[in-house]
Amino acid sequence: MQWTDRIRQVKILLVVAAVLIAVASLLVSHFLVRDLSTEEHHRMEVWAQALHALNAADENTDLSLVLNVMEGNNTIPVIVVNSEGGIDDFRNIDDTLQVARYARRMIQAGDTIRVDSQLVCYDESIMLKRLQAWPYVQLGIVLIFVVVAIFALLSSKRAEQNKVWVGLSKETAHQLGTPVSSLMAWVEMLKEQYPDDELLPEMDKDVRRLQLIADRFSKIGSLPEPVEASMNEVLQHVVEYMDRRTSSQVQMLLRVPDHDVRVKMNASLFEWVVENLCKNAVDAMEGHGTITLTLTEEGSAALSANNSSLVVIEVQDTGKGIRKKDLGNVFIPGFTTKKRGWGLGLSLAKRIVEEYHRGHIFVKQSEVGKGTTFRIELKNS
Repeated sequence: MQWTDRIRQVKILLVVAAVLIAVASLLVSHFLVRDLSTEEHHRMEVWAQALHALNAADENTDLSLVLNVMEGNNTIPVIVVNSEGGIDDFRNIDDTLQVARYARRMIQAGDTIRVDSQLVCYDESIMLKRLQAWPYVQLGIVLIFVVVAIFALLSSKRAEQNKVWVGLSKETAHQLGTPVSSLMAWVEMLKEQYPDDELLPEMDKDVRRLQLIADRFSKIGSLPEPVEASMNEVLQHVVEYMDRRTSSQVQMLLRVPDHDVRVKMNASLFEWVVENLCKNAVDAMEGHGTITLTLTEEGSAALSANNSSLVVIEVQDTGKGIRKKDLGNVFIPGFTTKKRGWGLGLSLAKRIVEEYHRGHIFVKQSEVGKGTTFRIELKNS
């Protein structure tokens, strides 16, 4: 819980830092654009004065300075409009066929200077327009870089987690293998010596259960070939197992169709997923309440065309529910609301459902104080 809260705080700090950088960049750009725009306006005032001097000159006037000023404008688009609305001159405009329309747009924007009977219309230079757009381009590049960096970090972290999980699972299976084999051998010897003992069958069930757990751990990290099996039987096994190992105050309800629903899956691993959801439900109910397992088949037009359906398993409890702010974290490794727990069960369940069975698992509904419903969807062809 503390780990996920810390991660959330880091994300918030990063977002705040990004916003501050963006605001600072936009402010600096705004001041630069404002100063450059003011400078260009002053240049056009000088250019307009040079035009006035040119109009008032006679044959004895030295026009070298005036012409230098007018010819020195190589960046700012300018159009000289006469009193009749005709175009007397223009500079730094590529599309000469749109000069009149360009001039009208400048006049509407108010970018004009009156010189005698003429109107000097001007626009921002290409450099100024690029400077105005540059902060947004820069922010876009930074955003893309941040997204790529976060994606790379998450992918690297996920790959590292997968290696740790696989290694831990394989080592657990290896460590359980030898004592479980020995226990199985001892149970067989006890059966021969005490064939009528009533406790031996229960002991045998528990030892075989340990063998099943070791087998499940050994399959983590590999891609076991799915085999068609009965989902009804898988859920029935879970209910029977939970009934024997939970309080009498916990009621297990199973709702399945009248027909047998067969799905290609690894029954052992999928049973583990449902067991994990049920155990979490028992913890959330604090030892008393109702857990309802519902199995349904849902068809759609797209799926029916391929003789396929959607097999849905829902696990509903009457526990304390999950807070809205935690709903997005329930499948994150390390997240747990329990005082004691590793926060690995649901992340393993998600891996088994989505990577091994190409399905989908999510929290369908949760309300604090009323309970939670987990939903698993599997395509069945």
